[in-house]
Amino acid sequence: MATTIDRPGEATPRVGSARLVRHIVRLPDGHRVGISVAGRGLPFVMVNGFGASGSIYQRSLGRLAHLGFCVIAIDAPGHGDTDSLGITDLYDSADLVSRTLETLGVKRAVLAGHSMGGRIVTEVAANRPDQALVVVLLNAIVGEPWDNVQRWLLLPPMFAKFMIDFAIDLVDAVPRQSKGMFTLGADSRRALAHHVSRPWDVFRAAASILRTGPSRELLDRLHLHGTPLIAVHGDRDRIVPLAAAADAVRRTRGELVVVSNASHSWMLRCAETLPAVVEYLLERSLGRIVADFAADDCYESDARVHRLVLTGARPTVRSTGASPLYNWSSERVDLTEL
Repeated sequence: MATTIDRPGEATPRVGSARLVRHIVRLPDGHRVGISVAGRGLPFVMVNGFGASGSIYQRSLGRLAHLGFCVIAIDAPGHGDTDSLGITDLYDSADLVSRTLETLGVKRAVLAGHSMGGRIVTEVAANRPDQALVVVLLNAIVGEPWDNVQRWLLLPPMFAKFMIDFAIDLVDAVPRQSKGMFTLGADSRRALAHHVSRPWDVFRAAASILRTGPSRELLDRLHLHGTPLIAVHGDRDRIVPLAAAADAVRRTRGELVVVSNASHSWMLRCAETLPAVVEYLLERSLGRIVADFAADDCYESDARVHRLVLTGARPTVRSTGASPLYNWSSERVDLTEL
């Protein structure tokens, strides 16, 4: 890998943060899907990780709306306001996300996903490359090292260790400031309400992850389609090893952004870091990728998502003005080394 180190230090975040507005969308087959939307511009689609919902990323995604994106957070099946698909695999979850984008009138988008959501958007891009401008993986469960971890999870001792690591990460994801704790708690209510009312859905989601096959072929197909990939990964992730992100980047000839001293859910602990990383990428690789795409070309002429943004518009609120908690470094594949 050829490495370029960039330390933003006291990078200044955008002034405003839009409030994402909740909607429940019904697909043509009647399936209910929960989404959160805000902003206008290129579509930036976010799919949540296991046990979460789209609204839990409100603090970060609201800031992304001020970078020129129409942010669309889609609740994964069995999470938030989205109906469960039962025990299937993540291919069916990806198909649901793909059909949701069609229902919203989104033709192509920046596809981002955290953890389980990263695997889902990788599936979307591999099977429907026309829907992906670029894939952004946030500590995603893809890459051969994760495939190896997933295989061992079928053994009770390894599963127990994994759940302990998962619990430790949940504690680490809580912001240290009382205001951040309160806000994250409020944003988490939808996910918690779903798990309390339908606790079996979280077990179905876990089973679907375990039933899903290796990710290597998906990543190779992304490379074959020429779909750009950027992996942003915390270097202290106890759940998905950093080597998994490095493998995803190697297979797709993409870019790896390593977030220093960050665990699996660093974007929940610090709301300013993800938008700061995206802004940094917009000035470099991500900006070059999306430069050839006009926002209007990414939507159907009567895209439903525009009406959802307008009917649910809420005032912009000011950010805290805080700087990102984490620094990061970027690495790109050097093709001469392959």
